[in-house]
Amino acid sequence: MPPLQPVHRGLTSQKLKFTAFALEAANSLSTTYFFYYIYFFTRSNFQFTAIQNLWLAAVLGFIYGIGSFFGGRSAHTLGYYSAVRIGIVTMLVTFLTCAFVSATWWAVVGLAMIGSVGMGFTWPGIEALVSEGETPARLPALVGLYNFVWSITGAISFFSGGAIMEKFGGRSIFFLPSALLLLELFLINYLEKVVDRQPAVMTEITPPLLHAEPEGCHATVPPKKFLNMAWLANPMAYLALNTVIATVPNLAARMNFSRATAGFICSIWLFSRSVTFVALRLWPGWHYRFSYLASAYLTLIISFAAILLAPNPWILAFAQIFFGMALGLIYYSSLFYSMDIGENKGEGGGIHEAAIGFGQGSGPSIAALALGFFPSIPGSGTCAVSIILALGFTGICWIRFAASGANRTLT
Repeated sequence: MPPLQPVHRGLTSQKLKFTAFALEAANSLSTTYFFYYIYFFTRSNFQFTAIQNLWLAAVLGFIYGIGSFFGGRSAHTLGYYSAVRIGIVTMLVTFLTCAFVSATWWAVVGLAMIGSVGMGFTWPGIEALVSEGETPARLPALVGLYNFVWSITGAISFFSGGAIMEKFGGRSIFFLPSALLLLELFLINYLEKVVDRQPAVMTEITPPLLHAEPEGCHATVPPKKFLNMAWLANPMAYLALNTVIATVPNLAARMNFSRATAGFICSIWLFSRSVTFVALRLWPGWHYRFSYLASAYLTLIISFAAILLAPNPWILAFAQIFFGMALGLIYYSSLFYSMDIGENKGEGGGIHEAAIGFGQGSGPSIAALALGFFPSIPGSGTCAVSIILALGFTGICWIRFAASGANRTLT
């Protein structure tokens, strides 16, 4: 007899979907402002060096990965609403506490670590709320809209964050996200009250082998391979992304940017990523095609190095355009395949986010180690991360072509 699992009813009405997207937008605004600008705060308030900020980014990234893994499981066992609420309340308490102990670096760092766990409980549940119960025909559109909402609000948050921080001071990174989290708490409670659910119904799990192949998938490449490739590529993308974020304060200092200017110029890649999400949403021809994933990955490596080694603002801005495009396709691949192929939306989203956390922690730690061992070599951290990214590309190719038989075309 097939195993049983509780049914998670999706948000079927347009009003409830809109509320879920509003919840997503508020979560993106709050977490982006806090977790992207904390490095400016530690640099200006505690005189953190580039290596210290990289280690902070590494710790927060790994902790987020652990939190996301358990957050995805909790979304399945406790329910999406309970898991998201746990994450919201955890971040709210830690951010508000940070505001009153911000004179000591160890208190801020310790509380930020707890907040990172809380963030890990929110995203898997929100992803599942958006995608659960949707038909294969509607799922790509909703995943595309989900990607656009969090990315554009995150871009706006980072773009305006530097100016907000200059206007209202460093402690605004604690109070503004807290206000948004209060809004999120209201929204998740509202959703739980009005959504039509079946709390006690159990259903049979259809064996995976009986599932039809996802539409657009090429028979020569099993769908699971694309999921595995995306789950490897996405943490590698965040390995590069989080390294960039942690070094933006030093990059801004090297180019004599104010915090506001750094927010304006160094947010170009976020807007580029959002535009890419829209393009990929409108054109599904990239689904289950290795050539697009491989091209995006190679673009990621080149643009990452160009950003961190840029000699002037023009190259910095130009490289960010391609960096955002590459990140967009890689992230979209991971989330889409997780939702399209995965059996459980909550756990699938948790694995997707945990992989992100692993990448977020790995990149800065590799860069910090390289800078520590080779402090006299300019760009040693960038070179070290680029080498790891290249190894990741080798791994993706191995997944694609291993045991593929005679067919080795780049489909």
